[in-house]
Amino acid sequence: MEIGIVGLPNVGKSTLFNAITKAGAECANYPFCTIEPNVGIVSVPDERLDFLSKIENPQKIIPATIKFVDIAGLVKGASKGEGLGNKFLSHIREVDAILNVVRCFEDSNIVHVEGSIDPIRDVEIITLELILADMEVIERRLQKTSKLARNDKKAAFEVEVLEKIKKGLDEGKPVRALQFTEEEKSFVSQLMLLTYKPVMYVANISEEDLISGEENQYVKQLKEYAENENSQVLVISAKIEEELASLSDEERNELLREYGLAEPGLNNIIRHGYSLLGLITFFTAGPKEVHAWTIKKGTKAPQAAGKIHSDFEKGFIRAEVISYEDLVKAGSQAAAREMGLMRLEGKDYVMQDGDIVVFRFNV
Repeated sequence: MEIGIVGLPNVGKSTLFNAITKAGAECANYPFCTIEPNVGIVSVPDERLDFLSKIENPQKIIPATIKFVDIAGLVKGASKGEGLGNKFLSHIREVDAILNVVRCFEDSNIVHVEGSIDPIRDVEIITLELILADMEVIERRLQKTSKLARNDKKAAFEVEVLEKIKKGLDEGKPVRALQFTEEEKSFVSQLMLLTYKPVMYVANISEEDLISGEENQYVKQLKEYAENENSQVLVISAKIEEELASLSDEERNELLREYGLAEPGLNNIIRHGYSLLGLITFFTAGPKEVHAWTIKKGTKAPQAAGKIHSDFEKGFIRAEVISYEDLVKAGSQAAAREMGLMRLEGKDYVMQDGDIVVFRFNV
């Protein structure tokens, strides 16, 4: 799964991404690795993985991961190709969710591209460009599909949905804010619309504001705006995150204590991104390997088995499942079995977050 980091120039987007990529060289527990200059693979912090590793002492530990993509900067007119607009739009179409970094601090040494600090204006600039880009897609699709609608029920249905979307976009509403039936959602998801992607906002604040612990006026404005569209706001200082990522474990923990933080803000962003995409984690655990596997909420056992190997899904017989909570109570998988805490689940079992599983199959 991919999350695109977007934002206007000089809002802290690149600083945040630098923190992500720097962490790859320094964080042993949650490694990040840079594949390309603008892409970072981020391990999902998970205490459950740590616990499983302690009781299994495996040869290998494999965490769940999310890919972060540093999208090219955006300015007004991006939908018409201004600045790096075309590059921005092509990259953002490929991600699953958007992380919108918003500047919420004053600094006379860092010029704002719009001349002043205004988080709502900044968010609306990006949203408007995405809306305009989506409008072009919808209008082209409508023009093509309308010709078929008279004699084709499927085309007529699509036209109806497209017109609903167009009306919403005309009113300045992102597609994710519109209401759709399950059948409509299936069609809308195929359109690759930019404003249909889930969004999470990062309020980038100064070091001083982080230390004070009080929300400044800009953060309050952004939270109110996000609440109205049912989105989340995470508050961090990108500058501090970049510093934390460059330190050793001991130095990082000391600096976290100084700032009164329980953990780096990046960990929070990663977990919320995981949640934003509707993902859960199940585990396979043994002396050779402890592995965290990423699946969508609602995935059934055979399809989860298929994440490991296609043969597991084809020849699925059953899943032997222990919940993480039960494993903690028992202290080991063997003890959990003896206590009757292991369940045998069939093809219709819907996987739950934290399941520790052994899949039985025959091919």
